[in-house]
Amino acid sequence: MLNNKKILIGITGGIAAYKILILISKLIKQNCQIKVIMTKNAEKFITKLAVQTISQNKVYTDMFATDDFEIDHIALADWADLMIVAPATANIIGKFANGIADDLLSTTFLSFSSSKKIFIAPAMNSKMYENFIVRKNIEKLKESNKNLNIIAPDEGILACGAKGIGRLPEPEIILEYIDNFLYFDNLPLKGKKIVITAGPTREYIDPVRYISNDSSGAQGYAIANACAGAGADVILISGKVSNSIALINTIKKIDVIDSAEMFEAVKNNFKNSDIFISCAAVADYKPLDYSANKLKKDNDDLMLRLTKTQDILEWCGKNKKKQIIVGFAAETENLIENAKLKMQKKNCDLLIANSTENIGKSTNKIFVLSKDNIQEFSETAKQETAKIIVSAILKKINEYTN
Repeated sequence: MLNNKKILIGITGGIAAYKILILISKLIKQNCQIKVIMTKNAEKFITKLAVQTISQNKVYTDMFATDDFEIDHIALADWADLMIVAPATANIIGKFANGIADDLLSTTFLSFSSSKKIFIAPAMNSKMYENFIVRKNIEKLKESNKNLNIIAPDEGILACGAKGIGRLPEPEIILEYIDNFLYFDNLPLKGKKIVITAGPTREYIDPVRYISNDSSGAQGYAIANACAGAGADVILISGKVSNSIALINTIKKIDVIDSAEMFEAVKNNFKNSDIFISCAAVADYKPLDYSANKLKKDNDDLMLRLTKTQDILEWCGKNKKKQIIVGFAAETENLIENAKLKMQKKNCDLLIANSTENIGKSTNKIFVLSKDNIQEFSETAKQETAKIIVSAILKKINEYTN
């Protein structure tokens, strides 16, 4: 969705300004044209030369520049397809909310068409972010323009060393958030509560050994991000995955280890959900006997007795009321035949079928099955696959409501 877009970026004076250099680089790789406005305080944190080099374009700082005949704040607003302000300080948020135009960025903001998308990413100390005046200004901005979206800050260690909310999200999350927001225009899942399972489970044999699989959790996390970008309230129930998988910060994440913990978390949240997406690679079997002490190599052979785990998807299918249920089937053979059987047995509204060869990869090739239709999609990045899946869910919602 960002390919070939003309993007105007406003950088203000916050320590997180360095992250915007990475964001610009990622946008350039998506063939975006970038123009940047830097406030005077932004220049205290990163250099104009660095931004100019990475953006491959002139950087605008002076409200009264006289090097051409264009009126910059009008020309820049007309040129851009969308605007990103990050990091957005309490100062610039206050200016935007109250119509103050005393520098190039604030003047350009007021000149920006209300029909174009604007993304504002606040970043500041938690005490400032939680101040009632700042919160009021943010709410005022939200109410002022339906095309203006606030990218909420993360919680973590701040520049001052304290822990709290106020960190600018990582560039890849800002990018994914905006991409999903543009793709799912007008927040079609707003008001929907979605529960998603992702990642592998670990069924422990002893304190250090367990049965698991190669699931990275990447597809489930991408679906969670896409659902959040479409406006849904998302609960992600996740097995242990790499810490490098980033999530949009509006998503509530519940960490679990084994299938029993995952089942308990699903049961606790399923009743109030509108949609359940079973993307986790849950172990089908677990050790019948757990050893509290590490097993020793006393014998040449070790016999493990296994017992079935709770089938979470089947339980949801039997207990659903209003919910739309989306299952996954990963197979080594007879993919479509096995997927059809699973969809019927588990009472799914949609089933996503893919080969086990895609487990752990950054791409996926899927079939989307409904009761009367099968669609095949070409191999693509898991973020794009997530959009396909969410689009199929939206189509199913429309079928049920019309």
